[in-house]
Amino acid sequence: MTTVDPALDRAVLPAPRGPLSAAVLDALRADPTATGLPSPGSPDPYGEDLQLALHVCYELHYQGFAGVSDDWEWDPELLRFRAALERVFLDALRADVPGGADIDGVLDELLVEPVDGVGVSHFLKDEGEWWHMREYLVLRSIYHLKEADPHAWVIPRLRGSAKAALVAVEFDEFGGGRGDRMHSRLFADLLVGAGLDHGYLRYLEHAPAVMLATVNLMSLCGLHRSLRGSLVGHFAAAEITTAPSAARMAKALARLDAHPDCVEFFTEHIEADAVHEQVMRRDVIGDLLAREPELTESVVFGVQATELLEQRLGDHLLGAWEEGQTALRLPL
Repeated sequence: MTTVDPALDRAVLPAPRGPLSAAVLDALRADPTATGLPSPGSPDPYGEDLQLALHVCYELHYQGFAGVSDDWEWDPELLRFRAALERVFLDALRADVPGGADIDGVLDELLVEPVDGVGVSHFLKDEGEWWHMREYLVLRSIYHLKEADPHAWVIPRLRGSAKAALVAVEFDEFGGGRGDRMHSRLFADLLVGAGLDHGYLRYLEHAPAVMLATVNLMSLCGLHRSLRGSLVGHFAAAEITTAPSAARMAKALARLDAHPDCVEFFTEHIEADAVHEQVMRRDVIGDLLAREPELTESVVFGVQATELLEQRLGDHLLGAWEEGQTALRLPL
């Protein structure tokens, strides 16, 4: 087992990617009293500037940034600014997914594998090179080093069997009470095994907006009680689709003769997430919607938005790689 320091360094503030992210970063470098934050106007909802600005705002609720006061977390002016960015992002997501209330239909679709085997994990399993794999791991570090944290926000917003079942799934995500088995820790070990930096958000500058958006969706849903159904939908989508893709990733890493710690992260998810799929579908979503049927469309939205953003990320990766180009903002 590769040994990594469990007390990872705090992230440093990134460089801005436009006026919105510049305004946030300039504010955070000052005393915790935001003034003069701009109206977002009509930015690209999936663009670099808005997504980085949102990501930086959300990170104040996780580990924060080196040299930034923790008092920024609940600064009213910064929250007002963040809310305006969230409206732009959320409006775009709602416009770009079909919506509806067919929860069984959208969950069943997650279990259907593409006939022609298209997708990032298929590519990495069949023909990906080591540099492709390293880029993929770098991007996924933005999510996996905080893997279970966003979903934990929904726990106090659930009741009964839905709460108990979701906590059971989260217990596995957090290593069953063992710090060295937390999935975030296993991914840190994976990064070390791949010869990469395991520091928290160490690759934020490398991650394009298409990656940040996948994590921002979780934070957005987690921080708003009104979106609790969507966060459950996101969690379900992640658990249902992970097992088959994890199996392919394990094969890809074995083919590339990767360090055993790299393979272990994915093999850990194969069996566990196959069980989690049933728990999320029957015990969490089933009980939640029995209690609050009015949340059905919110759960459907969470599933669909997750799939939309993951598809956009996959298209970005494969599009760059097919051209022989890096998928990162900054090359390794």
